[in-house]
Amino acid sequence: MSGAYGKDLERWIPRLIAVWREARKRGDGPETRLTPQEVKEVGAGVKQLSLGLTRDRKLAGAKYMDDPKLLGAYLLFYWPVSYAQAREALGELPNRPRTVLDLGSGPGPLAFAALDAGAAEVTAADRSKPALTLARALAAEAGEALATREWDPTRKAAPPEGKYDLITMGHVLNELYGAGDEAVKPRAALLEQVLAQVKPGGSLLVLEPALRETSRLLLKVRDEMVEKGYAIRAPCMYRGACPALVKESDWCHAERDWPMPKVVEEIARAAGLHKESLKMSYLMLAPKGEGWPEPRPERLFRIVSESLEGKGRQRFIGCGPEGRMGLAMQEKHRTEKNERFFKLHRGDVISVTNTEAKGDGLALDDTSEVKVVAYAGKGVPPAPPTPLPSGEGKGEGS
Repeated sequence: MSGAYGKDLERWIPRLIAVWREARKRGDGPETRLTPQEVKEVGAGVKQLSLGLTRDRKLAGAKYMDDPKLLGAYLLFYWPVSYAQAREALGELPNRPRTVLDLGSGPGPLAFAALDAGAAEVTAADRSKPALTLARALAAEAGEALATREWDPTRKAAPPEGKYDLITMGHVLNELYGAGDEAVKPRAALLEQVLAQVKPGGSLLVLEPALRETSRLLLKVRDEMVEKGYAIRAPCMYRGACPALVKESDWCHAERDWPMPKVVEEIARAAGLHKESLKMSYLMLAPKGEGWPEPRPERLFRIVSESLEGKGRQRFIGCGPEGRMGLAMQEKHRTEKNERFFKLHRGDVISVTNTEAKGDGLALDDTSEVKVVAYAGKGVPPAPPTPLPSGEGKGEGS
């Protein structure tokens, strides 16, 4: 899906700048970009946020969105990033949601992503009043209808009442209940509470940072939910305990190319950050009682690594219904039927044939066939219906 929402995101940039300037009650400049002084100012805030959320983690769980400087930095830098992450993940939904609840919304990047993806009614809920004020200002700037509610999970507040086709939680779960394994069970309990408000056929989408620590904790929460009987819509096809947790050095995250706005690039440079690609960890869960998708007949793997290209061969890590393993093919075995293997991206779902167990995975050769079943950011199509045996299904006299 990468890039399909680029024009939508570009339309938000002047709105974000206008709302930010209005909130500051000072400053004026070009509608679609920041002045050099503004870039410097926002870059300093982003640097502080990055340190506190991705390095020493001292801001995780703190009320940083009540700080005007940090909220403004979030709005102009992390808002477009979170919006793009949400649009990528929303592309994997099995159906378009009509009613959406965005929990821990901040100034609403996931809420507005859902609206742009076709949702009709969206509610943004957060504990930060200044963040919700900015969300309402953005809705007014864009001419969108957005409901807002206060919700503070640190006080064990229940989510806003109602049933929803989709509930989103963007970069909120990792900030709750601590930073280690003690957080797994209470986080899973919160997800279970939230899933009770998801309509049949709906989904709960959890987006998290792609850091090793936060990603591994999300996988542990995933295992807790699977053990409770919940099914994962994406990205997992393996139904057991997550195999990425076996080695301490492993974790699972998504990485996408994305249409990065110039303002984000300028702020990243000012803050000393690199944002060439879009990285995130995510889970899409089904409500209780809905099983895993019907397995497809092919042998499937989702590519969960970057290219591990070596001399004369291509290698990836794949994860599918049979687990996580290496997939490798030598260049000399490239044919028309398997050349797609040499052009894969993290997140693609492929089918493979004619493999041989070798080392820690599977080797493909010139008899192997490789097909892309779903590109990164797209949902895996449901299994085709099983054809009826000849003669069945026909009425009398047909």
